[in-house]
Amino acid sequence: MLVKTQPEEFQDYLTDASNMPGGNVEKIFLPESAKEVSEILAEASALGKAVTISGARTGTVGGAIPFGGYVISLERLNKIKSISKDTMSAVVEPGVILADLQKAVEAEGLFYPPDPTEWSCQIGGTVATNASGARSFKYGATRDFVEGMTVALADGDVLKLRRGELFANGDGVIELKTESGQKITAKVPTYQRPNVRKNVSGYFNGQPLDVIDLFIGSEGTLGVVTEVELKLLPKPKGFFSGIVFFADEKDLMAFVEEAKYVSFANRAALITDLRSEILNFRSEAEDKLNASLIEYFDANALKFISEKFPETPGNMAGAIFFEQETTEETEDVLFEAWNELLEKHNADIDGSWFTTTEQDREKMRAFRHALPVSVNERVVRNKRRKIGTDMAVPDENFPAFLKYYKDILNASGMEYVIFGHIGDCHLHANIMPRDEDEAVKAGHIYGRCIAQAIMLGGCVSAEHGIGKLKSKYLYVMMGERYINEMAELKRAFDPKGILGRENILGPRFTV
Repeated sequence: MLVKTQPEEFQDYLTDASNMPGGNVEKIFLPESAKEVSEILAEASALGKAVTISGARTGTVGGAIPFGGYVISLERLNKIKSISKDTMSAVVEPGVILADLQKAVEAEGLFYPPDPTEWSCQIGGTVATNASGARSFKYGATRDFVEGMTVALADGDVLKLRRGELFANGDGVIELKTESGQKITAKVPTYQRPNVRKNVSGYFNGQPLDVIDLFIGSEGTLGVVTEVELKLLPKPKGFFSGIVFFADEKDLMAFVEEAKYVSFANRAALITDLRSEILNFRSEAEDKLNASLIEYFDANALKFISEKFPETPGNMAGAIFFEQETTEETEDVLFEAWNELLEKHNADIDGSWFTTTEQDREKMRAFRHALPVSVNERVVRNKRRKIGTDMAVPDENFPAFLKYYKDILNASGMEYVIFGHIGDCHLHANIMPRDEDEAVKAGHIYGRCIAQAIMLGGCVSAEHGIGKLKSKYLYVMMGERYINEMAELKRAFDPKGILGRENILGPRFTV
């Protein structure tokens, strides 16, 4: 195990993609086994040292930034232990890079759907934040693919969890036993979760609560995942992808609504649980319009990205990137179904891009992923931080929320783009301040968008988590009572409050 103790060795571990300033640390540990992780935690617990878990540091909410104490970097716990066609699963350590896992899985003819924008993230980070991305429209988030995990608790003790084996009782009480025989009793928070497709705002409390789900999305505050078993699917046989341009925003929105409705209707007649009968799910759905992703670009995003993709048509109100899984037998009929839908809603079919080849699909994915990269380049050039939203609202309130975004941002006079997961009613509005006055104004607009999302029954974070930067907004969404319930839950697993200090709950609720 490598231990870093010199300040000149710390710099890379004092920031993440949020660019939150002020990080500092006493020691950095790079363990190479789960046993070493437990030993570090036992030492930290005995000394009362804060512990921050570090992965690829691609998070945008400051969760990996330490403010004192120890850092445990999981980068050397990076083994893919097994990939099994028989069990349709992979067992991996938390430091495995997502892109590496997906390549290894595809080489075996299998498929791991979670697809966050940042492919260099680590699996442990995706579990800690319940990461999702574009394909969550069809397949859900990371939670839907976690079958088992090993967790090192704050005192170094170990907890092994398998899906379907341990649930909270009818009163919301969890009773479990660690590997050493220690008994832990905890009460699940009682808040009602918003009726949105994506939500990583606070601890999960779905009913009935499978205890494994409590740790997924807990952002390193309840324990450290040292191994995870992931469910895999058969690799799709083929696909049909398109980036489709619309001259009229009303046509674009009508297309999205019908594409969503048809996709959901076709799925509803099949199965809802991806962990069962997946082969039937795929084969029965092959001849039906059933998008795996529906992504949005507003007019500003198209203008912005045309700097890198000059072939982007001009004077468009927006674009949709969609994808449909196919087979050789169904490719033609599905192409015709999508073409009919696009014609119905006045898409610029001649100027749009379509493909069934891997090479061209990668170009389309590059188009989608180049936008946030370009935004980041612009804000660096402006020497400012971008202000990026991550709220989701219920389906019925989404059109009003998108209108609110555009009205308030257009009135501001600031540079912005809106893009993202329109299939899940979850878009990212990125504001790019050019000076300090605009930075202050952008912060105020962000707060107003948060308030609007909450008023419309939404959540303050759909996929990026809460970390340190959004804890005050979670407080606004949840209120004192429910934040206190979350704090009590954390104390049950971390009595000294050493793990992920200030993540999720903020400084007021640090033990």
